Amino acid sequence: MQNSRLSFVVGSLLLLIFLALLLCFQVRTTEVAAVTTFGRYTRDITEPGLYFRLPVPIQSVYRFDKRLQNFERKFEESTTRDARNLLVTVYVGWRIESARRFLELFGGDMGKAENTLEGLVRNAKNAVIGRYVFSDLISPDRTAVKFDQFESDVLKEIAGPASEKYGIKIELVGVKQLGLPETITGKVFERMRAERDRLVKKYLGEGNARAQEIRSEADRKRDEVLAKARADALRIMGEADAQASKELAVLEKNPGLAVFLYQVNALKESLRERTTLFLDQKTAPFNLLSGDRSKPTANP
Repeated sequence: MQNSRLSFVVGSLLLLIFLALLLCFQVRTTEVAAVTTFGRYTRDITEPGLYFRLPVPIQSVYRFDKRLQNFERKFEESTTRDARNLLVTVYVGWRIESARRFLELFGGDMGKAENTLEGLVRNAKNAVIGRYVFSDLISPDRTAVKFDQFESDVLKEIAGPASEKYGIKIELVGVKQLGLPETITGKVFERMRAERDRLVKKYLGEGNARAQEIRSEADRKRDEVLAKARADALRIMGEADAQASKELAVLEKNPGLAVFLYQVNALKESLRERTTLFLDQKTAPFNLLSGDRSKPTANP
């Protein structure tokens, strides 16, 4: 009796598990799903959870990875608005937006989806590059490069058609690699060299002009200082001449005082250092040491 009950319980559990596997399915957080009934689309499931379905072959469930996928274009040549050729590699970040369209158009095959996306990206890239001139994408001046705007324009170009036609959401577009064909690499380098030479000449010209300004300012200040020095010298010489004239006028009125002062000055100069002299005491100006102020006599 107990064995019969145990068998019934185990059988019931196995039946429930079988029915659950047959009638239930799970959608993970990284997935979207499409449900078909007799091969025709029934509904999309975009939220994770446990869902019910009719058993196969009545209903089938197709799950797709809804995480961001990376797709990268080949290194291909494109032409700018000013007829310059560029080699550009563009990468795209995309995810499945509509499980139904993805299933109906590509049968859930990621490879087929990327093949379709490749043509869409190529056409958009070529069309957008045709709106820009060469210097917008390659330039020695970083502020002149318009990569962000270029990437934004490519994204706008492909986002609408990818969503409407293929159920694919394009979330980002970027330029991975940018190059030049060998036919124009030399010309570009020559242009860059000419630009550098132009900047060198510009900076040298500015430096020379500034140096000339500094020299002119220094010469002007030198002339001002010299002119002021000459003026001060003339003024001092004039004052000295005026003072000498006054003193000379006084000495002319009293010749004896003049002779006496000259003798005193001569005596001071001769005795400035320790000196031994053998002279007649009447020899000027040493006659002053003996108190003789008479007219000095000449040495024999």
